[in-house]
Amino acid sequence: MARIELENLTKVFPDGTRAVSGLDLEIDDEEFVVLVGPSGCGKTTALRMVAGLEEITDGHVRIGDRVVDDLPPKARDIAMVFQNYALYPHMSSYDNMAFGLKMRGEGKGVIRRRVDGAAGLLGLAGTLEKKPRTLSGGQRQRVAMGRSIVREPQAFLMDEPLSNLDAKLRVQMRAEISRLQRDLGVTTIYVTHDQVEAMTMGDRVAVMHDGVLQQVERPQVLYDRPANLFVAGFIGSPAMNMVEAELEQADGRLAVRIGDDRLAFGGEVAETHPDLARHVGRTVVIGIRPEDLEDAAVAGGGGDGRTISTTVDLREDMGSEVFLHFAVDAAPVRTREVLEAVGVEAIEAAEGESASRGTPFIARVDRTTRAQEGSRVDLVVDTRHLHFFDPETGAGIYREGKPAAA
Repeated sequence: MARIELENLTKVFPDGTRAVSGLDLEIDDEEFVVLVGPSGCGKTTALRMVAGLEEITDGHVRIGDRVVDDLPPKARDIAMVFQNYALYPHMSSYDNMAFGLKMRGEGKGVIRRRVDGAAGLLGLAGTLEKKPRTLSGGQRQRVAMGRSIVREPQAFLMDEPLSNLDAKLRVQMRAEISRLQRDLGVTTIYVTHDQVEAMTMGDRVAVMHDGVLQQVERPQVLYDRPANLFVAGFIGSPAMNMVEAELEQADGRLAVRIGDDRLAFGGEVAETHPDLARHVGRTVVIGIRPEDLEDAAVAGGGGDGRTISTTVDLREDMGSEVFLHFAVDAAPVRTREVLEAVGVEAIEAAEGESASRGTPFIARVDRTTRAQEGSRVDLVVDTRHLHFFDPETGAGIYREGKPAAA
């Protein structure tokens, strides 16, 4: 197994398109790192440079103790798993998995041992004689993974391997891939545009935007302390609610005003966001995750300075929870980073429904709520988990110089 280091990795295509800019990233031996971001952010291009499938414009790739910039893919001792499986339709599952080993001149005994071992890990023992057309999507993906496993590479590179599967099978397969990676202990870089996949699978998650690494951290840190507006809008589903508001201080407490409601913060917020004091009297972006809002009637009442009163525009029953859509009378955040993270179409659609009433919000509340469309509701805000950003730079306001500290 091997450590992978990306140093100032850059890719500029002949037409001048800068796909990746100065990417610095270290993946430890046996670590599972996920590159995530919207389409066109550069994550697949970065992976292809690591694999040797894309020429490097600038920077270096190290796998183990070797700089592999000029080595062909077959000399890098890595294995790739693609979204389209790339199986030979005329070959059995066994022959597809064994093909690479045969090309390397491995003996029949070695090939049989490795293929049988991989098939056992992947639950493919009963399908080795079958051809791809007779297999389910999940089985074809397992065969593609088995083909990589039998090579016993230093690292796995996975490019959207689950994108062709249905939703239920994706959930099952991502759990299997995570288990398999832990069992094998193979250094893995996994590319996806699905932030749920990223958060549930990666030891660390690297968020990319416009070819630039925005933040790399453990999933929970990304969720709790996003480095900037883009990460805040991209990580989490439904997306974080964000508005502009002026930061006030009165009676020793910090507060912001959202429409007719004033949210006051306890000392815990000031301690975890000591830089907030420098922004008193200025406009900040405040972020509230939908799950940090609860129907006061369910929560057992509101709290002084912690309640938003509103009218429900739309109720979505999700079974285990309810999404309440409403609007607040505050300035929306429409920076390019937020629009691209959350989705321009989603914002415009929501604003079309509530343009006359303000900025659209979503609350993710308990399924026992009695709030209905058109009814008034008091929503309690868990102010301990509020997020704050500088509207000019987009950076999270935490401790000066350490916006993404754990």
